[in-house]
Amino acid sequence: MAALTQDQKLEGVRALLNPRSVAIVGASDRPGNWAMRVFETLRRFDFPGPVYPVNPRNKTVWNGETCYPSLTDLPEAPDHVVVIVPGAAAIDTIAEAGKVKARSATVFSGGFGEGGDPKGRELAARLRQVIDEAGLAVSGPNCLGNLAAPNRFMTIPDDRITALAVGPVAVVGQSGGIVMAIQRALSARGVTSSYAITSGNEIGLYTSDYIRYLADDPHIRVIVCFIESIRHAAEFRRACEYARAVGKPVVAIKIGGSEESRRAALAHTGSLAGALQCFDAVAETVGVIRVDTLDEAVEAAEYFSHAPLPNGPRLCGMTFSGGMKGLMLEAAERHGLDFPALAPETLAKVGEVLGVGTSLGNPLDAGFAALSSAEAYFKCVEILRADPNVDLLLLQEELPPAARTNNKVGNLLQVDRMVQDNPLPPVAVVSMISYMFTDHTREFRAELKHLPVLQEIDKALRVAGAAGRYGALRAQALAAVEPARSSKPNITPVLRRRTKAADGLAVLNEADSKELLRAYGIRTPREVIAGSADTAIMAAKDIGYPVVLKLLAAEVQHKSDIGGVMLGIRSDNELRAAYTRLAQNFTRARPGAKLEQVIVAEQVLGGVELVLGVQRDPEVGPVTMFGTGGVNLELHRDVSFGAVPLSLWQAKAMIERTTAGKLLKGYRGAPASDTGSVLAALMALGRLAYDLGDQVESIDINPVVALPDGQGAVALDALVVLRG
Repeated sequence: MAALTQDQKLEGVRALLNPRSVAIVGASDRPGNWAMRVFETLRRFDFPGPVYPVNPRNKTVWNGETCYPSLTDLPEAPDHVVVIVPGAAAIDTIAEAGKVKARSATVFSGGFGEGGDPKGRELAARLRQVIDEAGLAVSGPNCLGNLAAPNRFMTIPDDRITALAVGPVAVVGQSGGIVMAIQRALSARGVTSSYAITSGNEIGLYTSDYIRYLADDPHIRVIVCFIESIRHAAEFRRACEYARAVGKPVVAIKIGGSEESRRAALAHTGSLAGALQCFDAVAETVGVIRVDTLDEAVEAAEYFSHAPLPNGPRLCGMTFSGGMKGLMLEAAERHGLDFPALAPETLAKVGEVLGVGTSLGNPLDAGFAALSSAEAYFKCVEILRADPNVDLLLLQEELPPAARTNNKVGNLLQVDRMVQDNPLPPVAVVSMISYMFTDHTREFRAELKHLPVLQEIDKALRVAGAAGRYGALRAQALAAVEPARSSKPNITPVLRRRTKAADGLAVLNEADSKELLRAYGIRTPREVIAGSADTAIMAAKDIGYPVVLKLLAAEVQHKSDIGGVMLGIRSDNELRAAYTRLAQNFTRARPGAKLEQVIVAEQVLGGVELVLGVQRDPEVGPVTMFGTGGVNLELHRDVSFGAVPLSLWQAKAMIERTTAGKLLKGYRGAPASDTGSVLAALMALGRLAYDLGDQVESIDINPVVALPDGQGAVALDALVVLRG
C-alpha cells in the first residue's frame, strides 16, 4: 500500500486523537512500567471507550484486567494501538495493527536511528515501509504519547497533569519533555492547552499533519511547535499557509538539522546560508513565528490566546515608572521595534487629562496622576488607543497574588471590557519582571478574557513585536496580487550541458549558467567564448576595449581563487599577455590540464556590487539570497534570505534588510542605483529556482553590478549547481 495521501493523513490524525477504543501492546504488571501508566491515565480521565491490554505472556494485568495474546484476539478491531515494545517487535505490532484494520497507533519505543547508528536507521526504514503498507496514521516512534482534551484522550504518562480541559492552545513537538514543559508552564499561567502532541521521530505523521488538523479545531487560537527537523518542506508550507489563512498563528521553536547535514558548498551561497536563516526565510512567507526560547513560546501562546492580531508592530506603552519606560525603549532598540511618536493631538489630550502639559512621549510615563484616578486611567487608555500610529498598547501591571493586595485590579477588569467592545488596537498587560501565579492570580487571570498578560519587559516586547509583524505580514500575504507569469522558457538544452561534480552534483560552466539567467531576463555583459589568444583578440575588438578575460572550465568553480580572471585589458598586446598568464595559472592549479576555452567580456565599470543566489536547504528546500557581493562576500556576510517561490513583498524586504539595500539608495553623495532592475533580477531568480524545482542545488551570481538609476543591473559572473 502506498503512503497516505494528505486527506488520509488528516483523517488519520482525527483517528489518532479521537479513537473509539485503545489497545496497549506491552502490558505488564512490572511496577511503574509505561504501559500500566498509560492505562491508568486513560482511566483517570474517563476515556469513554474500551482499553485492551495486550501481551502473550500474561492472562491478566492491572488488578484483574483481561490481557489478550495479540491484536487479532481482541473482541473488536482496536481503533488506536499504543506500542510499548522495542525495535523489531514494534514493527511487527504495526504490521499486525494494519491487518486488523486499526486506524492509528503511537509508537513509544526508541532505537530507530535517533543516534545515527546504522542498525537504528535500518529499523527506521523497515518501520516506515511497514507503516506505508499498513495504511496507519502513526505518531512516533520515540515519543511520549498524546493529549486531546476535547475527546478525553490522553496517553502521556504524566501524573502532574491533574485535569483535562478545552483551551485555546495546541502544543506539538518532537521532544516529549519539551512539549510537557510548555504545557505545564502555560497551565501555571492559567492558559489551557487542548492538545499536547509528542511527534517523536516522525516516521509516520509529521508536524505538518498535526498543524493542518489543529487549524480546523474551533477551540484552537494558536499552535506552538518544537521542531527539530522538517520532514517534508512542501507539506509543511501548505499546512502553515492553511493555518494562516484561517487565522491560527503557528509559533515555532526551531533547532538542529540543517547545519550538520548541509553538503560542502560548491557555490559561495551555500557557505553563507545558516539553518535558521533558511528556516526564517520560508517561515515569514507561510505564517510561522519563530521564537528563540521556550519562555518566548509561552509568552506568544499567552498573547494569541487572548488578543486579536495587531495591524502592525507599532507599539505604545503606558507605564508608572520612568525606569520601566527606559527599559522598554532599550528593549525595543535591541529588537528592531518602534515606539513611534504620538500624534500632537494625542499628547495634548493626555496632557490635559494628567495635568502635566504636553511634554510627554511614547512610552507614556503616566506616573501617579493616572494611578490616583480611575477616570484618568481609562481616559488615557482610550486616547492612546485612538492614536493612528498605535498598533498595540502595552500597560504596565502585575496580577494580584492574593485578594485585596492590589487596588488596581478593577482597572484591568474595566480595560478588559473596553477591549471586548472594541478589540483593535489590542491591549496587553506587561510586568517589569517574571513572577509566579498563585491560585488567586490564576482565578483573577481567568476573568481577563481579552487581555494578554505578558511577563518581563524583554520577552514581552519581543512577542509584541512578533505579533505585530505577523499581523502585518498576514494582511500583506492575503492581499498580495503577484504579477502574472510569462510562459516558462525552454531551458532543457542548456541543462543538458551540465558537467558532473562531487557528491552526485553537477555544474554548468559560467557561459551556460549565464545563458540560463538570460532566459529569465537577467542581464549579462556582452561576451564571446574563445579558444586561443588570436580568437580572444578578435572578440575583444568586436566588443570594444576594455575587456575582461576569464577562464572557462566547469571543474573550477571559483576562478579568482586561482588567478583565472584578468581585468582592465585595454589592448591586443595586453590581452595576449593576459591569455598566457591565465594558461599558466590554470596549469599550476590543475597540473597536466590545458587551457581550452576563455570568456572575453565587456568590462562593466562603476556601480554597486551585489550577490544574488539560491541555496537548497536540507529541510526547507531552496531559498533565495541577496546581499553585498564581490570577492569579500564571505567576509562581509551582509546577506538576507527569502523563500522560493519569491513574493514581491519579500523580495523588497530582503533588499531593505541589508547594508547593500542602503547603498542602492545612494550613500554619502553617491548616485542612487537602479533598484528596480535589481528587484526584477531577484524576482526572476526566484522564478528560475521555482521552475528548476528539485534539480537546483545552488545558484551563485556574484557580482551583480547595480548601475546608476535607469541603467540597469548586470550579472558579471554566475555558477549553477544542479542535483543528480
